[in-house]
Amino acid sequence: MAKRTALIIGAGPAGLTAAYELLKTTDITPMILEESEFIGGISRTATHNGNRMDIGGHRFFSKINRVNEIWQELMPLQGAPSYDDIKTDTEKELAVNGPDPEKDERVLLLRNRVSRIFYLRKFFDYPISLKPETFINMGFKRTMQAGFGYLHSCFFKLDESSLRNFYINRFGKPLYEMFFEDYTEKLWGINPSEISADWGAQRVKGLSLTKAVLNIITKPFKKNSAVETSLIEQFHYPKKGPGQLWETMADEIVKMGGIILKNNHVIKINTSEKSITSIIARTPDGDQEYSADYYISTMPVKDLIEAMGNAVPESISSVAKALPYRDFITVGLLVDKLLLENKTSHKTLGNIVPDCWIYIQERDVKIGRLQIFNNWSPYMVKDPDNTVWIGLEYFCTEGDSMWEMSDQQFIDFAIDELDKINVISKADVKDSVRIKVKKAYPAYFGAYKDFPVVREYLDTTENLFCIGRNGMHRYNNMDHSMLTAIEAVKCIREGSLNKTDIWNVNTEQEYHEEK
Repeated sequence: MAKRTALIIGAGPAGLTAAYELLKTTDITPMILEESEFIGGISRTATHNGNRMDIGGHRFFSKINRVNEIWQELMPLQGAPSYDDIKTDTEKELAVNGPDPEKDERVLLLRNRVSRIFYLRKFFDYPISLKPETFINMGFKRTMQAGFGYLHSCFFKLDESSLRNFYINRFGKPLYEMFFEDYTEKLWGINPSEISADWGAQRVKGLSLTKAVLNIITKPFKKNSAVETSLIEQFHYPKKGPGQLWETMADEIVKMGGIILKNNHVIKINTSEKSITSIIARTPDGDQEYSADYYISTMPVKDLIEAMGNAVPESISSVAKALPYRDFITVGLLVDKLLLENKTSHKTLGNIVPDCWIYIQERDVKIGRLQIFNNWSPYMVKDPDNTVWIGLEYFCTEGDSMWEMSDQQFIDFAIDELDKINVISKADVKDSVRIKVKKAYPAYFGAYKDFPVVREYLDTTENLFCIGRNGMHRYNNMDHSMLTAIEAVKCIREGSLNKTDIWNVNTEQEYHEEK
């Protein structure tokens, strides 16, 4: 009897997890086709002159047991995090007898979560807190407006027909306009009033000003109770960035008998009735055809439907073709120092600000977020004692003015922006690099409202399983992307054609992460 095979499109967290689970729980041999030369997708770690970049920022935190087990199988944990309700025996043991990051190359470091908003050239907690510093920074007038605006939102709820209304219902209109509107418009390129509230349900479902206040009041009494992801205080992080974990997983997949082929770009998907029969990929050696018993796709739905060609009805392909995405540009800058002062109680190497990332809410610049890689892990930086390695994140659309700038033009533009808002001085820049990522964020506007018809069509292809962020056109976290892979393998293992459990991941979860 011939051994069954599965062909997986994409070597990001979802695709790799699918292969890993197949090898662990079935007799099916997986083959992964990855279009780039990298492992990890948007979760990869990029390297430039000895300094490492996390493209997008990835916290390793999850309340999904199997996800935590996989991470621990691949890398030992340094200590146990503070979310006691998911603490495993392994975590308890490692809290006392953990690995030594200085000696062990593969370690999940325990990190403190600090993320703040930079607005009015000042820092505000994220989520918004009720500390005296918040009111001082806002000023009396803004504070009064925020307070009355929040009270109004408590009694007069808006119809949640848009992301704008979703936020106003939870924070009030003044706080929405101060801390959410501009950043969200930078991220998506359109006003939140034109974006589906589904995005809020995906990313910050459980978060509101009320929840933030209750968390402060009840925190001393709820050591063993659930916490919103946006309120977590600690998380794990691979010593050399997220890509290190996915590269480790890829190594394990190969050791167990799986196959990973890089530089294989899927261009055509052949179908017959309700099944995929083969896939054609463009490789450096020419087009190659592959066939398997099962097909698992993490490629963007727009590209998947296009690759299926005329087999797809026009009513379906027209919706898929119009699905919106946001693209991403990050600039890595190596600087002597930051101009920002550390006025917090957090101790950091070099006394830099302690933030992993900073949301830039200033209206006079286009930068959306700033990462400080020294704080993710000092092992991300070649010389963490004397330099600061930062990532400037911009959201754009392929083909627009930012995307079309040359690398040097864009780097100069980015440096000017940080100099303008007094984060760095141009004179302190020692090195730089620019990285562009297509289809980083599946978007929740335009043709998205008709996405259910695309999903319904894809589900009729019996041996096709769509997983992951782009594979499902859903802004999943890394752990939720992994869970979609776990559910897909479960369907294959049980011979089920019902893919509902895959699509239900991250629709009714009790916690979500902000981006």
